[in-house]
Order: sequence, then structure tokens, then C-alpha cells
Amino acid sequence: MDFGQIEAFVQVSAHNSFSRAAEVLQLTQPSITARIQSLEREVSEELFERGGRGVRLTDAGNAFLPYAERILQTLVEGRDAIDEVRNVQLGSQLGSALTISTYVLPHILHDFRQRYSGVDVSIRTGRSEQVLAMLQADEVQVGLVRSLTHPDVETVHLYDDEIVLIVNPEHAFAATGTATVEEAASEPIVLFDRGSSYFGLIHGFFRQAGVVPNVAMELDSLEATKRMVEEGLGIALVPLVTIERELSSGTLVKVDIVDAAPLKRPISLIYKRHRKRPRTVQAFIDALAEMYAVSLPVA
Repeated sequence: MDFGQIEAFVQVSAHNSFSRAAEVLQLTQPSITARIQSLEREVSEELFERGGRGVRLTDAGNAFLPYAERILQTLVEGRDAIDEVRNVQLGSQLGSALTISTYVLPHILHDFRQRYSGVDVSIRTGRSEQVLAMLQADEVQVGLVRSLTHPDVETVHLYDDEIVLIVNPEHAFAATGTATVEEAASEPIVLFDRGSSYFGLIHGFFRQAGVVPNVAMELDSLEATKRMVEEGLGIALVPLVTIERELSSGTLVKVDIVDAAPLKRPISLIYKRHRKRPRTVQAFIDALAEMYAVSLPVA
């Protein structure tokens, strides 16, 4: 009985499919079938009932499953322990959503380094869904993302990412510092990053108010969006945390939308549930909890 057999068994039971398990493990379906057949020979029992609509566990398979899952978990934890012994400076593997990594993470890491000067943090970035996939594949150990839910992942709310309206200092809205949703929708609006959750959130904001925004541009860069607004080519809704420098220097002005509730997007820390974590990873999680004054779930 080897790791490959156990891994294949757990994945087939999770997806009720040999082909889906093959996709997850990046193997061919014949390889998965061979591993399951070899495992069944070793335990002298059929573990799956094969049918036209997929597969399901036999009584023997159901009895074996919790032990197989425990074996996999123990092996992963053992690998993590070896990695920690091999290189204490390896530190934490962190996945971060793009906007968070640019505008929020530098402050977090500066604070963390003040506390733990000998611990390195390696970072991978992507959209929130991609960071979740990295976490599931053990490519990162913690993630900073817009709030997501998954049965195997602990989600800890850190803060709300407020989305605000910005204009050029010469714009009419800047004089009063206020506007209605309808007034904002009538102005040329610059939208950014069609593939992000911000894009859908902003469209939903106007749709809920019963107005259609006058979209002048769709850009793939938040920085480019801010530059367009600075040049007076439109207005935009952007995360407040991304415009601190521009507000301080006076190149952009924040405008309050008076007839709508504040637009917010929750940002969370994610990590795997029921998983023994290296000391460096736990230190990072604890530091974040202290920075944002949040309570961590009881392990």
C-alpha cells in the first residue's frame, strides 16, 4: 500500500469519478484505475461500485475512507515538518489577491518583519479564486483574498475594502464633495479589470439603483484607471486603500455618494482547516489576527 494508491482512493471517493480524480491529480484515467485495482487487491475487497453514472463507495470503501484521509493528512504534515527542519528561513508561503498585494500587503509585511526579523515570506499573486486553488494544492499555506467559502478552508474576516467614487480636482463633484448615484452614472465612468470581482460589484451597484452607467473606458489596470481620472477623462469607483497617496497629494478627490449605502467588499485570511501548521505560518496568522483585532477559530 503506497501513497499514490491512498491519494487516488481519496480523490475518487471525493468526486465519485475516476476521470475527475485523474484531472485533479494530473494523471491519466488508466493510472488512477490501476492504482485503485492494486489497492483493492491488497485489501482483498472491492472499494467502489462501478456504474454507468459514476462510482460510489462500497461498505468496505466507506469503512476504509476515514483511515485513508487520516493517512494522507499525516503524510502532508510530515512533509511540512521536514520542510521546516530543512530550512527554518523558508517561512510562510503566502497567496494574495492582486489589489491586496499591491496596496495592503506591504504594510502587513513591514509590521510582520518588525516582529519576526528572521522569517522570510514568499508570495504568489492571482485572483482570489486562483489563490484558493493554490491553497488547496498546497502551493501556498495562507491566503489574503476577498471573502470566499470552502468546506476545507477556514475564512477569517480581516477588514472591509471600501469602494469610493473619485474625480479630478477640477470636476464639478469636487466642489461639493457629494453626488447622487444617478449623477455619477451620467458622467463618463472608467471601469477596471473586467475579470475581477470589482467589475461585477460596481455594475451591480448601479443596477441595484436602477440606473445604467455611462461607461467611457474599460481598462485592465487600476493604476491606469487612476491616471485617466487625474487627467479629467472620467470618474471611477475604486478601493479607498488604493488612493491614499493621491488623496494626500490632492491629485484625486473622494466624493461621497449620498443616496446609497457604502459599497464594501470583505477581505479575509484563508488557511486549511484541521491542518497542523509550521510555526512560521502560525506566527503569520497570529500576527494578522492581532493587527486587525480579530479572533481566530478554535483549532
